[in-house]
Amino acid sequence: MKTISLTAVSVAALFAVTLAAEAQERGGVMTYGRYADSLFLDPVLNDANVDIWILSNMYDTLLLPSADGKGVEPGLATEWSVADDAMSVTLTLRDGIKFSDGTPITVEDVVWSLDRARNPDNGIWNFLLASVASVEAPDDKTVKLVLSQPDPAIEAALTVFNAAIMPKAAFEAMPGDTDAAKAEAFAKAPIGSGPFVLTSWDRGSKMELVRNEYYWAEGADGKPLPYLDGLTFEVIPDDATRILRLQSGEIDGAELIPFSRVNELDAAPGINMELFPSTRVQYVTLNVRPEIAGKENPLSDPKVREAMNYAANKMAIIQVVTYGVGTPMQTFMSSATPLAASNGPLYPYDLDKAKALIAESGYPDGFSTSILVLAGNQDEIGIATALQQMWSQIGVKLEILQVDNATRTQEYRDGTFDMRAAAWTNDIADPGQITSYFAYSPTIDALHSGWKSDEVDTLFVASQSEIDPKVRAEQYARIQEIFNTTGPTVPLYETPYPVALQDSVHGFVQIPLGNNIFRETWLEK
Repeated sequence: MKTISLTAVSVAALFAVTLAAEAQERGGVMTYGRYADSLFLDPVLNDANVDIWILSNMYDTLLLPSADGKGVEPGLATEWSVADDAMSVTLTLRDGIKFSDGTPITVEDVVWSLDRARNPDNGIWNFLLASVASVEAPDDKTVKLVLSQPDPAIEAALTVFNAAIMPKAAFEAMPGDTDAAKAEAFAKAPIGSGPFVLTSWDRGSKMELVRNEYYWAEGADGKPLPYLDGLTFEVIPDDATRILRLQSGEIDGAELIPFSRVNELDAAPGINMELFPSTRVQYVTLNVRPEIAGKENPLSDPKVREAMNYAANKMAIIQVVTYGVGTPMQTFMSSATPLAASNGPLYPYDLDKAKALIAESGYPDGFSTSILVLAGNQDEIGIATALQQMWSQIGVKLEILQVDNATRTQEYRDGTFDMRAAAWTNDIADPGQITSYFAYSPTIDALHSGWKSDEVDTLFVASQSEIDPKVRAEQYARIQEIFNTTGPTVPLYETPYPVALQDSVHGFVQIPLGNNIFRETWLEK
């Protein structure tokens, strides 16, 4: 099995190593097969991986994540420093940086962008910049973030998609009386500073991008990046079809390869099967509200949830779905996440215990429920099919509903689902983001599940300003203890990112935080 280890290298070092042995070529359009289309290309107001994982190709941030997902590197800013009292961050902008329409990126754009990103009324990610009291511009090359409290994750937060720098004038010229309305219009033809520019979007089918002629970074040949003339994303929801089109040469790469096909593609001539290190965790989200659509909800019973966890044979699912590639989860976040607990696999399989718990619950005779899975996704269907059989042994009748991504996302956000197959990838080298999304109820009602813990909410708020590493570790240990034992998920496994590429594709990388990086990708002719 071919793998790429990114653990100890930076993005720059990775590309240098990759390209030193190969003479990169310029030109050509790469076609990449995606499992689902993007929904909304605004960096502040989105919350879905189908947007997040490609936003870095259109928008840039002041700092960039390192290739191992744990550090930061220069982006639109070349230098930065945190004050000795940890109450401010000062950054120096690059010379000559421009947006994709050729207009200069100014400190006014930076101040406006960060103010928009930290606005509590805008999106769900503003908490990442909640410590910022004000954004100032001492001169036309310097930006200063004045903090209201120390923030242990502020540098990492400046690498996240919602902190992307956008053109103030172009955005504010959009029609609409609200930020959301302007964002809706702007995102149809976004102006950013990333390596590519969106030129056409046939929703649900294809997205076409061309190289940004004003991109600031240089390639190994000393000329401006990217190497590619263009990048096309084709939406191919069905795994088998996506692979077939890769094998036929119709597309150059394909994401989210089912683990059942990894060995086959690894042995296939002309194809590189890559397993990129990740922070990806696979789980099932349970709606735990007392009622759903006016009907009593069995999943609101903690003993029911505990029984379902013990009845789910995680090791069997790992073997069946990931062909042994996955590893059991030890907490709700990936083991690569800073401060992640490591006390052994959660809920080891114990059918007798599961039967005893369901007998003690309010539903000793079982019940019927349903799970939303992405139509055509072999891994999710495999997970749901296995759980259907396993849970039947404790009287839980599971209906598998195959739906498109847009439908599932809407039901999820509306809180009208019973269960959904789900996966998470960190966007920041800090436990704050996943904890906010999963466990801190004010963000999105804890995975849109309706779960709430006052103690977790209090601990999370405290952790956001705690700079004593020992105290912060204790806070996150307790948060994980509460969520892991009472939370609204069935944790399954961690896995790498399986991506298949034609042999002619070089320099592509998906970093552990999920970002698909095409800026130094090139095609061998």
